[in-house]
Amino acid sequence: MTAGGAGASDRPEPPDLSADLCGVALRNPVLLASGTCGYGTELAGLLDLREIGGFVAKSLTLEPRAGNPPPRITETPAGMLNAISLENVGVEAFIDEKLPALPEGVAVVASVFETEIERYGEVCRRLEGAPGVVALEINASCPHVKSGGIEFGQDPAVLASLVRACRASTGMKLLVKLSPNVTSIAEMARVAEGEGADGLSLINAMQGLAVDVERRRPALSNVLGGLSGPAIRPVALRMVYQAAQAVKIPICGIGGITSGEDAVAFLLVGASTVQVGTASYANPGAALEVRDGLQAYLERHGIARVRDLVGGLLS
Repeated sequence: MTAGGAGASDRPEPPDLSADLCGVALRNPVLLASGTCGYGTELAGLLDLREIGGFVAKSLTLEPRAGNPPPRITETPAGMLNAISLENVGVEAFIDEKLPALPEGVAVVASVFETEIERYGEVCRRLEGAPGVVALEINASCPHVKSGGIEFGQDPAVLASLVRACRASTGMKLLVKLSPNVTSIAEMARVAEGEGADGLSLINAMQGLAVDVERRRPALSNVLGGLSGPAIRPVALRMVYQAAQAVKIPICGIGGITSGEDAVAFLLVGASTVQVGTASYANPGAALEVRDGLQAYLERHGIARVRDLVGGLLS
């Protein structure tokens, strides 16, 4: 070390960004949200998935699904309304074609959707042991599917039956993605926990409507769609906070996250991991920026571990 200089040993250790997703170790707590990053390969050359915690793939059904006709996406103030209706390649093509195309070391969460409870269970069975898949996210709350979708996440008894069937179908880690379109998010969280969910993802998009006043027609062919983006962040924070007070299982927070500070807010209200979604459309590197912003926040405040933020809002 030169006189008056500082050696490498004098520099503080970087904060520990490692996170835990229902018992699965992640490099950091930042994931990409389902439906916003395809099957991962779509981001090749734009984002190295190995630099974030992982990603949640597009929701999978037993057979390929075409989705709604266009128009099915429209911008809204501070957000986006979409009615894709879960277009996907089907679970078998995902296993045979999409997973092998990913780099080694990427943590993949497979999202599961169907129109009947028994079919949800079958998708879960087929994903058991799929290479690279570390957990399943049960999409119980899609707000823009005419058959299935939101109904599974709005009725406590139906949600209980769904989670029970998925739990019986697989030994993999199960996260249940809850709907914000409910009277009590705490009640739904307790139902999912009681039926064997290992964790929760919340919130899904909120049901909304946009109108093309010049045409005097709905902006989306489906009429209704799912509202996402910063517009829903305060609602998402409130619901994560309420769910975290109601259950002991971990929560993955979702809803308008665009910066490290946004991620910190979700961790403080009780989430242990977060998902970046709509922000990736305008900026494919948004998840990396959230990760870097999270690290900068920890360094700025002298916090050694990101886990120390979890649930710290009132502590």
